Amino acid sequence: MPTLIKKPSVIEAAGNKPKIIKEFIGRVNSETSALSIAKMESPSGWVEPGQTPDFDEYTLVLKGMIRITTKTEVIDLNEGEAIITHKGEWVQYSTPGPIGAEYIAVCLPAFSIDTVHRDE
Repeated sequence: MPTLIKKPSVIEAAGNKPKIIKEFIGRVNSETSALSIAKMESPSGWVEPGQTPDFDEYTLVLKGMIRITTKTEVIDLNEGEAIITHKGEWVQYSTPGPIGAEYIAVCLPAFSIDTVHRDE
């Protein structure tokens, strides 16, 4: 039988500015550990601590631009573009553009504060 998700849970985000995370599927909203799907609304100038997660993250930009910084490169991900960041690799997300960004993040397995391994 299908599981209907009527609305997301809003989750507090890490970073220097308030960012809205609306988790539709994941450990909080649907008690799903296999995968998480969330819509992010990130303001201009937002930056989060670097992390070395134990999950792959699939990101699709709906509006604006996200900057993905790794140990070896900086990638500006624009509207309509997507990226996969791989578990075990250090990454940092930010939205330095003038309008911030709206994007979908899918984590496999589901995002967990215990497996994101943020920098101190």
